Parts: sequence; C-alpha cells; structure tokens
Amino acid sequence: MKMLSWRVAVFLLPVWLCAQSLQEFEKRVTEFTLDNGLHFIVLQRREAPVVSFYAYVDTGSVNDPRGKTGLAHMFEHMIGKGTARVGATNWPEERKALQQVEAIYDELEQERRKRGRADPEVVKKLEADLQKAIEKANSYVNPNEFVRVVEESGGVGFNAGTGPDRTTYFYSLPSNRIELWFLLQSEWFRQPVYREFYKERDVVREERRMRVESSPQGKLQELLMATAFIASPYRTLIGWASDIENLRAEDADRFHRAYYVPANITIAIAGDVDPAHVRRLADKYYARIPAGPLPPLVITEEPPQEGERRVTVESVSQPILMMAYKRPDQRHDDDPVLDVVASILSSGRTGMMYREMVRDKQIALAAAAIAAFPSAKYPSLFLLYSVPNMGHSVEDNEKATEALLEQLKREKVDEETLQRVKTKIRAGLIRQLANNSGLASQLAFYHVNYGDWRTLFTGIEVIDKVTADDVQRVARKYFDQKTRTVAYLVKPGAAEAPANNAGGEAK
Repeated sequence: MKMLSWRVAVFLLPVWLCAQSLQEFEKRVTEFTLDNGLHFIVLQRREAPVVSFYAYVDTGSVNDPRGKTGLAHMFEHMIGKGTARVGATNWPEERKALQQVEAIYDELEQERRKRGRADPEVVKKLEADLQKAIEKANSYVNPNEFVRVVEESGGVGFNAGTGPDRTTYFYSLPSNRIELWFLLQSEWFRQPVYREFYKERDVVREERRMRVESSPQGKLQELLMATAFIASPYRTLIGWASDIENLRAEDADRFHRAYYVPANITIAIAGDVDPAHVRRLADKYYARIPAGPLPPLVITEEPPQEGERRVTVESVSQPILMMAYKRPDQRHDDDPVLDVVASILSSGRTGMMYREMVRDKQIALAAAAIAAFPSAKYPSLFLLYSVPNMGHSVEDNEKATEALLEQLKREKVDEETLQRVKTKIRAGLIRQLANNSGLASQLAFYHVNYGDWRTLFTGIEVIDKVTADDVQRVARKYFDQKTRTVAYLVKPGAAEAPANNAGGEAK
C-alpha cells in the first residue's frame, strides 16, 4: 500500500519536475550575465499576471568582520529605509545631517579610545550632541515610504533575510509594474542610504535579546555552536551584543562596497514576463552599477575535533538536549546521504526518533534531526535534539538517541522506509516550487551554491540513488563520539551534564 502511494505521488508530480522533462523546463528559462558580473535567471510562467523577484547576495553572517558581528544582518535592515529619492522629505538636507552624525560619532569614538584618559564630561557632551544630530537627521525621514511605494503598486511579500551564508531580498508585483522593481532595487543596490541606522541598530540589538538572551533554547544553541566550533565561520550567527551596540553606518558602507558587488549577486525572476523585456530593463537599470572585485574567500577552516565536548546552560525552563556531530559541506558526495539519514530519523510521525522516543517509550515530548546546522556551505553539524517528557531526563534521551544511531550503524534500513523517505524529500521540494516566489528562490539558491540551477532537478536523481548501504556507511563514518558536542539545559544548581557511559572528556 505504501509503495502504491509512492507511485501515485510520483505520477502526480508537476510534469516539468520529472527528469525527462528538464529540457522542456529549460525552454522557459533564460539566463544572462551583465558586463559588471550580475547574473539573471528568468523563468517565464504565464499562469497569472504576477512576477516574483528574488535577489540572492552570496554573503551572510560568516562574512561579518572581526569585532563587527551582526553587520550583514544590520545592512539587510537598511532595505526598508529606501534610497536618496525615496524615503526622505528633503534629501540634500538629510544627507548633510547624516554626515554631521558621523562626524560627531567620530569625535566620540576618538575620545573613548583614550580609555582611562578619556574625559567623562567630554564624552557626556559628545553623546548628547550625537543624540541631537541623530534626531535632526531622522526629522527628514518619510517613514516606510520605500515599502509603501511597493505596496501601493500591488506589491506583496516584501521581505529580506540574512542567513549564515546568504542575504536575500524578495517580493512580488503585478506583471505590468515590473519596471518599478528594477528602478527601486537597482538604486538601492547601487547606493543605499543609511537612514535611521542607529534606530535600526537598536532593533537588531533587541532581536538578539529576544532570540538569545531571553530564550533558553537560543542560549543553548549559541553555546552549542561556540563549543562545537573553534574556528569555523559558523561559530556565531546573530552577532555578539557588544559588537552590535557599536556598529557604525560607515561599517555598513564598507560592507556594501566589499560584498554587494554585482558579480556576487544573482537575481531570479519568475512569472508573467517577457525575457527580452527583462534583459532591456536589466541593461537600463543594473548595468550602471560599477563592477568590483569578488569578496575575499572565507579561508578559515575548523581544525579536526579529537574528543567529545560537553556544555551546559542553567535555566528554569524545560530541559533540552542537543547532540551535534561534525559533517562536511554541501558539495561533498555524502551530503545527499546525510539528508536521507536525517529524514529516516526525523520525518514526522514516521521518523525513528518520534516512534521510539515520543510514541513508544514516551521519554520525549519532541525529538528531531537536522541534516546541516546552521547551514551547509561550509563544514557544519548534523544536529539531533529532544525535549524530555515529565519524569525523564536528558540522560534518558541521550541514551535513546545513541541507541538509534547505533541501530543505523548495525542494521541496514529496509527498502520500504528508504523509499518513503525519498518520496518525502521529493515532496518537500515540490512544495517549495508551488509558486513563483518558491521557484525564484530555488533557482537562485542552486545557481549560487552549485554553479547551475539545473542541480535543482539532478539533485532529486542523486537522492533517488542513495542506498541502504550508503546510509549505513555514512552513519558509521560521521556518528563518531570524538566528533560530537553535547549541550544540555539544566536546572540552576543541578549537577553538570552527565558524562556519556562510553567515556569522553567533559567540558
């Protein structure tokens, strides 16, 4: 019956997703690269008179400069602040006011650098002058005008996001308004305005407070990464509080000039468009952005881990267990196998962790696995986590999780389970491709990360080729105690996280 369901699911796939129809899909895709290096992928879909735009910048928190963590995220927040022409009541006066803010800030920082020799009265006066200058600059702001212009033109889904190794900007418009996107987005990419920068800096700082400092799970996650990684660019994501509090508009401007060069940006457009018209608009608006050298590569590599690491966070909240194993990046041959392994362990109510720990033994309220955490462009972590049920401990959950991993090493997964998991992975991808926005995002992602958007299709074929032998081999290779980091939430005053029965050094 389950095999029949799998066959029906495949039969119901959109025609263009089938491997044999890739050539048909290619006929609707147009690609071109401007002389400045900016790459466009255009997918023509005439189903509805709407178009989705997805700009993918190949940079994220891993590229934050030392002492400036949170900067990539901070810069992304500037998109809603507009441009010189959109967002100001009087741009010439606002520009002068913004320059005055930075001049006073420079004086303040210069005085603070004297440390023990800084004059408290001078610092106090400069801080007051800075606040007045910021208030004056903000008085020229037409709040939210940039977003309002988009929405009044029928735009929906205006948003942006910063990840460990990407920053994205996206929304959709009626197809007869696509030139507005080219005008607004190209102008912002070319010359962003650091309007209300310090007001927005407070917003980013508050995000850290909510997501980490006021969240036991956020604290545990942050400490897990800081413990698992010694040198990896994934060591911190949202940024350290002291760094965020001292970010400057000039820092964001330097970041823009280094990482927002055209050759580091890919734009995917999907919907009711004429590719020739898109090319004309791209030449008109985006070709004027000056070319620049590609950003420096992230060269720091995590050294081999040679022993288990353990760490605890005290909290009065519900206990949580996190177990993380080192894994290679997304271009490694084992990457698709690790995706399958994660799905075997954690695929809703059919996953091993749910069946064994939540349903049968009832030692956990929730249990799941993530194939690549926090991302996969660079070597990262295979993460397993669980929330103990009342009357059960994190140690109970750790033993149960280890037993499942040992089972994967010892016994080959059955073919029925393997096929079910592959179908779920395929279905998850299809859900992401159900609309223009999802298609645009995936086309851009696969182009940037794998060099060709067609990997979106060939990747499905790679998943289909994963065997039970592959699953067992990969489980034995990566679920090694010496490359593991274990993190717990424990009650204040409780004992340290219990050492694993197999031994290993506690941290």
